[in-house]
Amino acid sequence: MKVLITDDELVSRKKLEKHVTSLGHQVIVATNGKEALSLWTKHRPDLVITDWVMPEMNGIELVREIKRLQGSNYCYVIMITSQSETQDLVTGIEAGADDFIAKPFIKEELTVRIKAGERIINFESRDIVIFSMACLAEARDSDTGNHLERIRYYSKILAEDLAREEKLEQLTPIFIDNIFLTSPLHDIGKIGIPDFVLLKPGQLDDKEYKIMQKHTSIGYEALNTAIHKYPNAEYLIMSAEIAFYHHEKYDGSGYPNHLKGEDIPLSARIVALADVYDALVSRRVYKSAMPHDTAKSIIISERGRHFDPRIVDAFLRCEEQFIEILEKYCEV
Repeated sequence: MKVLITDDELVSRKKLEKHVTSLGHQVIVATNGKEALSLWTKHRPDLVITDWVMPEMNGIELVREIKRLQGSNYCYVIMITSQSETQDLVTGIEAGADDFIAKPFIKEELTVRIKAGERIINFESRDIVIFSMACLAEARDSDTGNHLERIRYYSKILAEDLAREEKLEQLTPIFIDNIFLTSPLHDIGKIGIPDFVLLKPGQLDDKEYKIMQKHTSIGYEALNTAIHKYPNAEYLIMSAEIAFYHHEKYDGSGYPNHLKGEDIPLSARIVALADVYDALVSRRVYKSAMPHDTAKSIIISERGRHFDPRIVDAFLRCEEQFIEILEKYCEV
């Protein structure tokens, strides 16, 4: 990360600079708030560590200006302060500070606080990169509109309902966060499908359909490459599962591996219903959008065949939320 350190006290500033540099971060140093704001504007660091009491512009004023100017590029701010009254901390939080550490600081404590900030920044970057990857595939098909937004919300709604009603151990808060994050990657493999198949304005013939089916393995292979590099990244594992298995069917008649029932990963079973619902209620070059009730009747008819019965039940409990998402992210 690029880290801006702001402190008017020489000894404290040098200690901070030495410690943050030892953690492997690029360091920029300012001696007061006014200088810090100028350096922040020029270099746009990921994280700021600032003293509270400084000449020309104090830490609170600096944080307010950073938060006012940061735009969509979030900057994580740690304030180092001798202020310990509750109202002082409230003032800092209201200004936009993300964390506080007492002065004089303890190196081990500062390391933990910096790592927490790094995780927050990485989460934001991860979310942007993943959604951008999904949009790259969708951009080849001008007919998909807000499909990705709807899929992620449908999937999250289903997962939250299943966690509440079915009490499945697998449906942890992390699972729900990950399915919201990764469900837009379900069709990432379409980036490897030739245009004459992907953009055909009508039904595919048998040969073309077999080519289209390959998008599941193409997506899986691409994401699996990332898993080899980051084997502990749960969201990557889920994204690969969804990409590979979201066209499997509960009765074993799907593809690519004809998996059946709970052999299909839960994340893929959830996205399968979300994806089909959205396809039914969305307009395409070759078909009109179906009303919600028509799509609902089709999904009910596929309970236990295409879809996990529990997920169909969750859909029925949440259908009003589905309608709200469809209306919110409707095509213009």
